[in-house]
Amino acid sequence: MYVCYKIVFSKTKGYAKGAFMPATAILDMIDKEGIEYLDLQFGDMFGMLQHTTFVAKNIDEDQLTEGIPFDGSSIRAWKSIDKSDMVFKPDLGSAFVDPFRQRKTLVIFGDIYEPQTGERYERAPRNIAFRAQAYMKSLGIGDTVYFGPEPEFFIFDSVRIENSAHLSFFEVETNEGPWTSGNEGANLGHKVRHKMGYFPATPQDTLMDLRNDIVANMESMGITVFLHHHEVATAQGEIGVKFGEILTAGDLVHKYKYAVKNTAYQHGKTATFMPKPLFGDNGSGMHVHTSIWKDGKNQFAGDGYSNLSETALYAIGGLLKHGRAIQAFTNPTGNSYRRLVPGYEAPVKLAYSTANRSAAVRIPFVTSENARRFEFRCGDSSGCPYLSFAAMTMAMIDGIKNKIDPGSALDKNIYDLPAQEAASIESTCATQEEAINEMLADKDWLTAGDVFDEGFIEAYTGYRLDEEVEIQKLQPSPVEFELYYDV
Repeated sequence: MYVCYKIVFSKTKGYAKGAFMPATAILDMIDKEGIEYLDLQFGDMFGMLQHTTFVAKNIDEDQLTEGIPFDGSSIRAWKSIDKSDMVFKPDLGSAFVDPFRQRKTLVIFGDIYEPQTGERYERAPRNIAFRAQAYMKSLGIGDTVYFGPEPEFFIFDSVRIENSAHLSFFEVETNEGPWTSGNEGANLGHKVRHKMGYFPATPQDTLMDLRNDIVANMESMGITVFLHHHEVATAQGEIGVKFGEILTAGDLVHKYKYAVKNTAYQHGKTATFMPKPLFGDNGSGMHVHTSIWKDGKNQFAGDGYSNLSETALYAIGGLLKHGRAIQAFTNPTGNSYRRLVPGYEAPVKLAYSTANRSAAVRIPFVTSENARRFEFRCGDSSGCPYLSFAAMTMAMIDGIKNKIDPGSALDKNIYDLPAQEAASIESTCATQEEAINEMLADKDWLTAGDVFDEGFIEAYTGYRLDEEVEIQKLQPSPVEFELYYDV
């Protein structure tokens, strides 16, 4: 879909969303609006949203400005128990009232600091995104990098999962599923066949009212929403939201997923951002639009290919050069590679083109210089958004700094290329392990400016390899039994 991309400021009680808000304003809000609880939220290295809740009336100005201590030893791949003290410093401009809580609760995102040194914790993903933008500023490339994410998702009626020594299965159910057309009872038809969900009206689209409620909750959380619709797959949807700069865009993805999951839960359904839950149908990606600005001007607007600047083309060159390594963050799970295959509208060739959704990088049609941008289409939202955006930023920086030529645009349907021509274009990685190894072999551009810390990379890849890749290698699957039981 086309993401709306324009400069709009949404204000609440005099403060622009994401702008600086003094602690006194938060305390005043707590008092006047009857806020009972303060919920501090942050995303971990693997995209899981974490939180801890405080009684609001007992919070003071020093805690809001200097930070609140917490135990970080149980957060995956962070601190050992002997060095577990950490400090959460709230980003007060991120505050919103949680629409899902029975008692009035104010949610605030924030940054993680080391209490001993007062420095930002090097493994906290939001801090890595902060460092990426700061590094870009230090080089004079730009002062702000914007991202417009488009996460897709599935909403099912139920999900059953079991994995043990003698049993392995999953089962999802949705009333939209074409496999339910023969069910006995009150079967009303109007099923969504595989790859036929973009985008029929009701009654085939059974999720419209639920998506309306998601949008209402998102708007109450400070997210600007432009549209929503059914996506290509059965029970799949997407909601078009306003972009943000690197930190607020990372927050946005977490808020987006929080709104979708909790609204579905309130409706007695279950939502997932798993890239490929259904065999034989399209998966869920997260296409990301991006542009770099400096002194109030879009650095991607120009008179080159598709009205892009030389800077933008070099940025594309960096993304394509490091496209396989980036996947360790933009396509971070084993399931990511069930989606990233030919035949399901996911780009598997590292090429760029205008208005071409078969390319890894698409330049959309726009009518103004401010909206000039490109879109990276390979990724999904199964991991950490701050790391995805930081990795994209660093690849673009490397492309601009080293004037990496992206080559000629490929203005044709890449899915239909002859085999010989297709083979000449570099492909995306085929597995999670391949992406991790590509990144480990090609990471100097990530560690430049001390943006991605070596200790972070070691902890991140170690966990992914030990706790995910190895388990998936060892666990027999139902498909293996179907193929090989009778050997």
